[in-house]
Amino acid sequence: MDSSLLETLVLAAQNGTDDPSRGAPGWTTFVPIILIVVMFYVLLIRPQSVRAKEHARMIEQIKVGDRVVTSGGIMGTVLGIRGKNLSIRSSDSKLEILKNSVSEINKEKVPGSGEKGHHDAQAPTMSS
Repeated sequence: MDSSLLETLVLAAQNGTDDPSRGAPGWTTFVPIILIVVMFYVLLIRPQSVRAKEHARMIEQIKVGDRVVTSGGIMGTVLGIRGKNLSIRSSDSKLEILKNSVSEINKEKVPGSGEKGHHDAQAPTMSS
């Protein structure tokens, strides 16, 4: 009985390698899936992680007096930094925002940005 079992296994192994009608080996069905995963990583995941690292570096470089633009489009000058928050002045308003909401930094300091009542344009006056 042992010899017939051994002969059957040997014949099955030979038929698997010599029979062209069996098709491709099983591992080849995973090649397209692996290629799709690699493509997703290269095209989607990697660029997003690079952008996130650049944004984190930009956030660390914020200094008092920098002009910033938030993700909501608010432009202002940094007055103070406390932990994860920034105090900015935008026109006549003082705002408290999260550092992560800053989307752009303009390193040029605005003259008089630390002064209260600083206006970019003069308000029209009424004359009699």
